[in-house]
Amino acid sequence: MTSAKVSSKGQITLPADARRKLGIEPNSRVDVVVRDNEIVIRPLKTIAELEGIFHKYVQGRKPVPWEQQRREMEQAVAREVEDE
Repeated sequence: MTSAKVSSKGQITLPADARRKLGIEPNSRVDVVVRDNEIVIRPLKTIAELEGIFHKYVQGRKPVPWEQQRREMEQAVAREVEDE
């Protein structure tokens, strides 16, 4: 187990081996979650890192123009609001 010291300003330095293992580089963003009696720090992905994550869900489908997608979404929202 690796430890870190909390500074007088409440800051910690993440150990280098943990940063390397999780791909946390300078200016990376992390998520800080307080859960029960612990603090969990996990790296956040950038938009660029998320590129292509939905590819497997759209394989074999034809691309739909943006305006058509927008119209279909507006119609779906309108139907949902009508049903309320």
